[in-house]
Amino acid sequence: MQTSQETSDLGRRIGYVLKQAQSALRSRMDEALRPLDLTVPQYACLELLGTGPLSNAELARGVFVTAQSMNSVVRSLQERGLIARADSAPSGRRRPAELTEPGRALLADADARIRDIERQMLEPLEPGDGDRVVAALRAIAEHLRGDATA
Repeated sequence: MQTSQETSDLGRRIGYVLKQAQSALRSRMDEALRPLDLTVPQYACLELLGTGPLSNAELARGVFVTAQSMNSVVRSLQERGLIARADSAPSGRRRPAELTEPGRALLADADARIRDIERQMLEPLEPGDGDRVVAALRAIAEHLRGDATA
């Protein structure tokens, strides 16, 4: 049964439908991460650190939060022993954070839960459509940021 939103112009606008999908995904991620005592920004921080040490500024950009919010995220993960940062900067003020072994273990558990949600998210699509959706969304994001080459 279609809702009035689906039959209205609003229900056919990509920005609105994209926000609906993002909201549903965030809700499912919150639910999956709660038993691990992780928030979505904390998970995203761990996931980024899984690629190697990063500064707070790099993490904030990657997680789409302010530097102040990232300080809070990093501090909470550090207090739990999931990430480590040097007490002093080797040069300048940059003190990259990195995953600890407990952080890697928790990330593996969290990542499995999130990948399961992503698989469920793609269930209504035809095989291969997920890759096309990702490519289309990437192109849209790059274009809106002005990254597209013309």
